[in-house]
Amino acid sequence: MNKILIANRGEIAVRIIRACKEMNIRTVAVYSEADKNALHTRLADEAICIGPAASSKSYLNVKNIIEAACITGADSIHPGFGFLSENASFAKICEESNIKFIGPTATVIDLLGNKSNSKQLMKEAGVPVIPGSNGSVRGLKDAIAIAQTIGYPVMLKAAAGGGGKGIRIANNARELEENYNIVKQEAKNSFNDDEIYLEKFIKNPRHVEIQILADEQGNVVHLGERDCSIQRKHQKIIEETPSTAIDDKTRNKMGNAAVKAAKVAGYTSLRNHRILSRCR
Repeated sequence: MNKILIANRGEIAVRIIRACKEMNIRTVAVYSEADKNALHTRLADEAICIGPAASSKSYLNVKNIIEAACITGADSIHPGFGFLSENASFAKICEESNIKFIGPTATVIDLLGNKSNSKQLMKEAGVPVIPGSNGSVRGLKDAIAIAQTIGYPVMLKAAAGGGGKGIRIANNARELEENYNIVKQEAKNSFNDDEIYLEKFIKNPRHVEIQILADEQGNVVHLGERDCSIQRKHQKIIEETPSTAIDDKTRNKMGNAAVKAAKVAGYTSLRNHRILSRCR
């Protein structure tokens, strides 16, 4: 990679730019009209405006970002996190434009973006998962039957969910019936997909994530954990590492499970070969 366009802003973009400088890789910053004088635009080797202040017209504007990469001769795009980082269509357009998307393939993003499908894949591969439905629930009767099998309380969750949206807890059959259509509608409104799944609700849990690095040759390693248990409305507020809630045995077990999950899904996050072609 010779030149990377960072399709993000703020601290995220700054950190990527600094890493690229250490590796002698040229960088292109994109910015909205509101971010013209932001730090990331001044640190990058080049900067190009991609639209007005609204994110929907700038940092989420796929056409403008691809055009910016072509205009500046960027051979790769780093999406950072948020914005287009989990957008399968964007990853596919990058691939079709001969621009390397630094992240998972469009196929993998599609697979892992649907939580019911990815959970079922993990279950079949022997990766530990929370008890619940096998894939999406097929209707209210199916949801009630599953809840009776695993026991209340349970959670109804949007399969395409994120950001704490499309989640409801049911402590009994009556609450499950009351919330079923509500969650489906929330899922439809937020993600244009009313598919939902069900799993056991765990009281007073710890939210501990494992960091993964995977290259295109099938090598996968974990980089330890971060404890994200301090949340508001299912959204993380503080991330701490190492977690004080787990011991080394649990840490290793979780790390090994995460590596296995990444391999099963065909996940990649590290690009390690030179790009020979650019935009068509």
